[in-house]
Amino acid sequence: MRNNTPTREEAKEAVRILIKWIGDNPDRVELLNTPARVVDSMKQMFPGYLIRPEDVFNNTMEMVEDYNDIILLRNIKFVSYCEHHILPIIGVANIAYLPDKKMVGIGKLAKIVEIFASRLQIQERMTVQIAEAIEDVLLPKGVAVTVEAAHYCMCKENNMHLLESKMYTSHMRGIFNTDQGMKDKLRDLKFYS
Repeated sequence: MRNNTPTREEAKEAVRILIKWIGDNPDRVELLNTPARVVDSMKQMFPGYLIRPEDVFNNTMEMVEDYNDIILLRNIKFVSYCEHHILPIIGVANIAYLPDKKMVGIGKLAKIVEIFASRLQIQERMTVQIAEAIEDVLLPKGVAVTVEAAHYCMCKENNMHLLESKMYTSHMRGIFNTDQGMKDKLRDLKFYS
C-alpha cells in the first residue's frame, strides 16, 4: 500500500505545472532539467522532517562535577523557509540552559536548530520547538532560546530595503522564566544581543 507522499515523478510534474503557470515553457531546452533540480533542492532544503530531535540527543552526558551554571551557545546560523511563501528566513539562534543532571555537546544544540530550521516554519513556532526539544530530553532547570532573522517574504515587489529589518523572538522555560536574577545573568552574558 502506498502512503500519501507523492512520487518523485509527481513532484517533478508539479514543478512543470508551476513553470507553465508563471508563463514559461517547461519544454524549453534551458528548463528541461529544472523540475528535477527543484525536487532535489527541496529534498536537501527540508531534511528536518526526517529527523527526530530525540535521536540527536541520543547520547547525553552526566553533569560535570561541580558545574552548576548556565551553558550558552550563541550565534547559531540557520536558513529556514517561511511556510506562507516558501521564501528564506535567514538568522541566528542563541540557546542557554541550566543543567540539572544531564548535559549535551554544543554540536547537538546547533543540530537541534538545524532540524527545526529545515522545515517550513514560522519563527515563533521554531523558537518554541527548539526550547521544548531541549527541555524534553535534558530536563534542565531552565532553557532559553532567542532567534533573530530576516524574512525574505517581506521583500516582495522589490522592497529589498526591508531585509535590514529583523524579527526577534524568545522563549523562556523554567528558572529563566521565573527568576529575575537568572534573566539578568543571561543579559550579562549578552544572550539577548
